[in-house]
Amino acid sequence: MNLFKNMLFLTIVLLLLQSQIARTQVSDNRPNVLFIIVDDLNDYVSGLDGHPQARTPNISKLAQSGVFFKNAYTNCPLCSPSRSSLFTGIYPHNSKKFTNESKWFNNPVLKNCKTLMEYFDENGYYVTGSGKLLHSNLKKLWDEWGVDVNNYGPFAYDGNKTVGHPSVPEPFRSIGAVDGSFAPLSCVPTFPDSVSQGRQTGWIYSTWGGKDKKEGEFLNYVNSDHRDLMPDEMHAQWAVKKIEALEKRQDLQPFFMGVGFVRPHTPLYAPQKYFDMFPLEEIQLPVILEGDNRDTYYDLVYCNEKKEISDYRNPMVRIPNTKKGPLYYRTLKASYPDIKTGLKHFLQAYLACIAFVDDQIGIVLNALNNSRFRENTIVVLVSDHGWNMGEKEYLFKNSLWEESTRVPLIIRVPGFSVPGLEIDHPVSLIDIYPTLVDLCNLRGNTMKNDMGGHLDGYSLKPFLQDPECKNWKGPNGALTVVYGGLNNENIYKQSYSYRTKDWRYIRYYNGLEELYFHKGDPYEWHNLAYDKRFIEVKMKLKEQLMKLLKNKHSE
Repeated sequence: MNLFKNMLFLTIVLLLLQSQIARTQVSDNRPNVLFIIVDDLNDYVSGLDGHPQARTPNISKLAQSGVFFKNAYTNCPLCSPSRSSLFTGIYPHNSKKFTNESKWFNNPVLKNCKTLMEYFDENGYYVTGSGKLLHSNLKKLWDEWGVDVNNYGPFAYDGNKTVGHPSVPEPFRSIGAVDGSFAPLSCVPTFPDSVSQGRQTGWIYSTWGGKDKKEGEFLNYVNSDHRDLMPDEMHAQWAVKKIEALEKRQDLQPFFMGVGFVRPHTPLYAPQKYFDMFPLEEIQLPVILEGDNRDTYYDLVYCNEKKEISDYRNPMVRIPNTKKGPLYYRTLKASYPDIKTGLKHFLQAYLACIAFVDDQIGIVLNALNNSRFRENTIVVLVSDHGWNMGEKEYLFKNSLWEESTRVPLIIRVPGFSVPGLEIDHPVSLIDIYPTLVDLCNLRGNTMKNDMGGHLDGYSLKPFLQDPECKNWKGPNGALTVVYGGLNNENIYKQSYSYRTKDWRYIRYYNGLEELYFHKGDPYEWHNLAYDKRFIEVKMKLKEQLMKLLKNKHSE
């Protein structure tokens, strides 16, 4: 009897050990994921030909080792709805999340969907992150969260509140501490009147327009070699240390690591050496056609009231996102002798911030590439949306044109993706979630309950080995939405862009249209929407756009 019990016990132990070994082997074979997202980075990246002076050697190096999607587009050119869509896999028009005002976790659809992080966690991954990932972060989404800091800082602090940098001329400075500011970090903001009254001024890590500073919030700056780190630098250093810590673990649990960099989002602050890369007198302006906005309708649809910055001086009155582009352009023009001078100052800061964030990306990628995880870690690098740099008299994101909608997207899958491959087929951020599900063989429902939504995108895995992929099930073009401003419940009362390989079709919420032929008009200078020769093309594109507005899972 005792012999039988002993044999039964040994059998159970062996079965448990075999089960554990099997789980370990499965775990060991599953790839890790390093997900890097950059804020407000348009196509000013080497390889996308967005600007000839852009310096992004680390992004380029990643592209050479991975697959570069050269026609990738945001689904909404605004931070919160773009990231909410990306991390839940739900189109903005299916969640009705079109603006920055509402938080994604209060949205009736999105709160009932599993974020990418939750889904990886459910599939046994160790989930860790730092920086700006979701626009409104929830620490409970992560097994471990990184650095707690205001990602947009530092800000210029006048002794009472955060303000526009004093070196920026008025009236542009009056836009505020975020969008109205650019300067090298060495230009420490000074406010003599506050100093004379015993109030500390300078660089501060602070909340938006915050008052009542707390001890330790100031960024100390002595010189370029003796200063506190900027938030993006903190996140890069955190990622390096986290990769080192993960290497020391004994278990084989795969990880999902998210790193979010905020530059080149405004305020456009970066260390002096990055400004020195782009001498003001050598700055090349983007190719801009004077009067190019005359056959466009954004200004007519969204900006009938020609309000100026002075109309928004009341801090309780917020500038609507749909009005900022034309308003910022006019304000920059009024702040300098001419618009070209103003654009050169702004563009210098934008290029400096891109070079700065590229270095931070390089720090993280070097840490990964020098670790034992190099050959078993998928790398995704993307931006949430782009930025118009004066084209069509527009200086902001949130437009439906190429500059606001096009983003860099690179995916590297060691041992699977073809290094250096370039994909011309238009894709969008909605496709990232299903791509990672496919690559990592994740299982289970991505919805928490029936109030959620199914994934709207399609896996990009077929493109990772074949640029001419014929069996991709996704659409011919990329869909982008801008809030109509009237009714967020009616999806047909929003403004949309549909970008195919050769065409961009725009339909504003009031029915006005724009049509651009990219093969012959890469700068979108000639609106062909009302040219009778292209009626058939326009109607076909409109039909494809409208088809995308219908939920594919309801068909």
